[in-house]
Amino acid sequence: MKNLGRLLVQSVLAALLSSLQVQPLLAQASDWKKTWDETLAAARTEGKVVVVGSPDPVFRNEIIPKFKTKFGIEIEAIYGSSGPLAERARMERASGIRYLDVFMPGPSTAMYTLEAEKLLDPIKPLLLLPEVTDNSKWKLGQPHFIDAGGQNVLMLFRNVESFLFVNDAYVKPEEMQTVDDLLNPKWKGKIETQDPLGSGTASDLAAYFYIERGPEFVRRLFVDQQPVKREDRRQLMESLARGSAPICLTCKIEHARELQKKGYKIREIFELAGSKQRITTAPFVLTLLKDAPHPNAARVFINWMATKEALEIYSRGNGTATLRTDADESFLNPEIIPKPDKAYFDATASSWILGGRPGAMKSARDVIKGQ
Repeated sequence: MKNLGRLLVQSVLAALLSSLQVQPLLAQASDWKKTWDETLAAARTEGKVVVVGSPDPVFRNEIIPKFKTKFGIEIEAIYGSSGPLAERARMERASGIRYLDVFMPGPSTAMYTLEAEKLLDPIKPLLLLPEVTDNSKWKLGQPHFIDAGGQNVLMLFRNVESFLFVNDAYVKPEEMQTVDDLLNPKWKGKIETQDPLGSGTASDLAAYFYIERGPEFVRRLFVDQQPVKREDRRQLMESLARGSAPICLTCKIEHARELQKKGYKIREIFELAGSKQRITTAPFVLTLLKDAPHPNAARVFINWMATKEALEIYSRGNGTATLRTDADESFLNPEIIPKPDKAYFDATASSWILGGRPGAMKSARDVIKGQ
């Protein structure tokens, strides 16, 4: 009987302990759901979220309609290059205008303009959905922010970046094997890029080459080779397809696919002997502009963009590897997924973003400007 009584007491205590452990979890679940429902209701009242970014076909054709169908909230998209769009955000802020909500730029614009000039509000406190706040769902152990405070600039992708695109109808495979092949006089005036003196992909590339290959290589590539400069990636891809500029340094695969389907011999090159491959945050990082006029709609958008569903849409459309552990990667080009046993130039590392990169960008620009 004593043993039976002891077992009964132990069972009751175990049940009470289990109840005490479960109740806070239930309360937490109830809390996030209540906050989410309230945020969603307020977002629908606001009616829209204004999102700034590049003219990305995946965003335009898939993200916008999916978000509207799922949440009943419009996305007003404002497209353009990151530098001019950041200047607009700066000017509107200075004038007291509040129109823009979310900015999806490259890391240079995010860190050296938006963050540096205090144009951002924190994203981290706004993360609410359990699949977003669950650290086990992220390859780096938690949602990863690249700003010094770890709050404002959310990184969602981590890819091996290709070096360039070529049109195989004009560039034979044996003519583009090493990084020094870019300096062949045959390609003078035949290489195209965005402006390396700007704040986007080309400036990142120039900084990378400055560290990897030195100032002389930067001068020869970006000055002596007289590259054609265009900011619009669709125009870059059209020139590549026509063959007027059969080598493109800053084209993106999402703009190449339709042309490849039409039979154009456009090829993405991931490795060139003589330089390490880069790991980047492409296609964008996620930021929230200060005092956003549609804060609830912005919160809904930011949370959804960090989910498996939204990131898989981008991953499929752009051929990019996300930072989520649960995202399907079976359809990706294996070349873009970083390999744990390979040495890369990691352009997503804080030591580069916050340390080496600003100096390298300035030095590369000085070389290009002849200073």
